[in-house]
This record gives sequence, C-alpha cells and structure tokens, in this order.
Amino acid sequence: MKNSFVLTGVLIAIFLAGCSSAKKMAGKKNGNPISKLVFLDEFDLPHAMKFRNTTVGGLSGIDYDKKKDQYYLICDDPGAFGPSRFYTAKILLSSNKIDSVVITDVTTLLNPGGKPYSDIREDRIHSLDGEALRYNQKNDEMIYSSEGQRYENKEKQLLVQNPTIYSARRDGSFKDSFELPQNMYIRPAENGPRHNSVFEGLTFTEDARYMFVSVEEPIYEDGPRAATGDSTAWVRFLKFDMQTRKQVAQYAYQIEAVPFTPIPPGAFKINGVSDILYIGNNKFIVIERAYMTGRIPTYIRVYLADVSEATDMSSVRSVQATPSFKPITKKLLINMETLGRHIDNIEGISFGPVLPNGHQSLLFVADDNFSVTEKEQFLLFEVIP
Repeated sequence: MKNSFVLTGVLIAIFLAGCSSAKKMAGKKNGNPISKLVFLDEFDLPHAMKFRNTTVGGLSGIDYDKKKDQYYLICDDPGAFGPSRFYTAKILLSSNKIDSVVITDVTTLLNPGGKPYSDIREDRIHSLDGEALRYNQKNDEMIYSSEGQRYENKEKQLLVQNPTIYSARRDGSFKDSFELPQNMYIRPAENGPRHNSVFEGLTFTEDARYMFVSVEEPIYEDGPRAATGDSTAWVRFLKFDMQTRKQVAQYAYQIEAVPFTPIPPGAFKINGVSDILYIGNNKFIVIERAYMTGRIPTYIRVYLADVSEATDMSSVRSVQATPSFKPITKKLLINMETLGRHIDNIEGISFGPVLPNGHQSLLFVADDNFSVTEKEQFLLFEVIP
C-alpha cells in the first residue's frame, strides 16, 4: 500500500524444487499445521540508506533462497529513488535474534521491451509499482506482480494501466507474462479492480506447479471496500498454472473491517491483503494490513487460511451478489498489536532458515514508503507446530 490452526506434527524439510519459501508442514490428518507464532526479534534498516546509487526503502515483498542462503526484496519505488528493482540481502540470525540485514546486490527490473521502467514522475502509465516477488527455484526465475492504475492527468484525461504478473531472469530481464482474467483488467468506468489495490501478494505451491495471487481490495463488482464497524469485504485469490501461465480458479476471501475510525472521521482508511505464503496442503498464511489516518502504527492481523473446500468463483461476476458459496476459511494466528511495540506497514512474508530448536523461522518486512516517519522493519518469528 502507498498513501499503497494444537497439532503434533513436525515441519517437513524444504521442498526439493519450486519456490524456495513455500514449505510443507505436516500434522495430524485434518489438523492444523501451525498452532501459533512467537515473536523473537526486530531489526530496522537506517532511513534512506544508500546502495549503489539507489535509496533502500519501499520493501514490499521478501523471499528466501535456501540454496544460496539469501533473500530477495522487491522495492515498490516507481522510479523516483532509482530504477524499478529488487535487492538481494543476507539476514544473519544468531541466538534466535536478527544480528544484521546486509544488502548485497541490487537488480534493475526491465520491461517487456528490455528497458528500465519509466520514472513515475515523467510517465506514470509505463512505470512499475512492484508489490510482490517470489523466486522460482525450479525455473531459476523471479515472479513479480504490480498494481494497476486509474489515473486522471493534468489535462483531465483518464488513463488506465493494468496490473501485471511477470517473470524475469535473475538479471532482471523480462522473460514472460501471466494471462489476466477479464475481471482483473482496469476499466475507465468503476468496474474491475480499484486503483492501486490489485496484486499485492503471490506464492507458489510446494511443487511450483501452481501459483496463488491475492488481490488487496475488492473489485467493484464484489462490493465496497472494508470500512469500520462490521463492514467486512470480499477479495479474491487467483490460482494460476505455472506452465500455461493462465488462471485456473478464483476463490473468495473475506477481509476484516477497519479496526479504528480515522482521525478526522472520514479521512483515508484501508484494510486489505498485503501478502500470502503457501505452507502446504492448500493452506496459507495471510497478512491483513489496515491503516487509518491519524493513527501511527499499522494494524497487522495474520491468519491461517484454507482453500481446500472453497468454491471456484472465476465465473462469478459478483461475490456480494452470490447467495451461496464456500469461501476460503481462516483462523487468526496473531494480532501484532498484542506485541506491545510499534508495528509498521507490513507488506512481505517469507520462511527463513530452521532455528536451532528445529522450528521454522518466519520473517516479515515493512514498506517504509520512503518516509522518515515510517520504518524499514524486519520482524523475526518462530513457528510453533
């Protein structure tokens, strides 16, 4: 965003091929793969840190490459503080703490024409608002998403830019694209996706055969955005075949209401899905990220979600207008407000290495929006099976 289930199983080892960060988690039949998340540590990068003529910030997605023991972090800067890019980093853990986060490389993402994306200040419609990134070890490629725009320029012309899901080679060069379903195209009229509220999260199944992509906020046909009180909302998760690069299903997920009234009332507020992480057996970890004007912290709720029995909604025009269907089910894992510390704009999630006690580590990253009032924050958790 800019102003964007107790079980006795053990964690199975990292899958052999596919997305490095998607892990199988085994447990009792029909049991839940995670009982809780335990906070371990926080590490913040310095504000506006420089690296190879770029400003490090806007980190909107994170993924772990176990083979190389390094992380990839997509930056959602649309050209204002450097070219559209992703960073490579080492996150060094010691005694269940984050010892340091070291940026080791930066890679420019190139558009289908082989050139850097446009600077948003000069050509908004051809810029890139990169939001999610996963490394597909099977094909040695980066899969990244962007959000769409519906923009009125100075001449009062309405310009539209569709969201995208692209694959890139490790050097950032364009490789391929995923075919969008019709309800994910930005329209001049208010139908389809909302401005800057589309593909915020993506993740692969353990065999990298399928990819799931989450939409941050409801498309217009599915009803209004989340609001305060009991005003929940519906968003969609899209399932893609990684070989054909085409969608095979859509599922409905209900996001919670915005937890507090903004200050002043009527000012900007939002709740939506900022990232998802596949954990095996049709289950995900889902981040719901809420922000309310006048409230400094961001309100982060993390859920365990299950798509096993959800209805395919790909042919359904409106979730809100559909009387009977099965949504993705979910259960709260943690409300980060209970940690008693400032939590910022959490936009990315990834598994990390196994901890000394044999439990899986889990890392979150916050997007600081290049603002001095926000933190480029890394949070380390232990997964309790």
